[in-house]
Amino acid sequence: MAAYQTIVVGTDGSDSSLAAVDRAAAVAADSGATLVIACAYYPASQDEVDRAQEVLRDEAYQVVGSTPAEDTLQTARDRAVKAGAARIETVPVRGEPVESLRKVARDRSADLLVVGNRGLNTLAGRILGSVPSEVARKSGVDVLIVHTT
Repeated sequence: MAAYQTIVVGTDGSDSSLAAVDRAAAVAADSGATLVIACAYYPASQDEVDRAQEVLRDEAYQVVGSTPAEDTLQTARDRAVKAGAARIETVPVRGEPVESLRKVARDRSADLLVVGNRGLNTLAGRILGSVPSEVARKSGVDVLIVHTT
């Protein structure tokens, strides 16, 4: 089997997802693959932004759009570099995590999708489904679920 060429990893900034970034970066480094780090987000409405700025006043310099996702992606990129990944792309994706990861994997012709196992063994995850189980079931490419908990 040929080495992976494009690896997509999802992160939300949690310890579990950042551990998945570390593992994906190590696999990318070993195989010379491009690592695509994706972060799904929901944009805030203008009303929500206005209310947050009113409450935070001087404590917040910016409460808009995809800024939290961009910060999460920068943190993940820094970790991926430390783990040895050489070719790294970051992608903020507006929307729900599972569909966002599937879209990025499709758009980038990924051959491996990496996620952390957070939520996989919880009661809610078993009843409602979790990001790792849904990604594994729906992705159409190899999936690595990293044991992080």
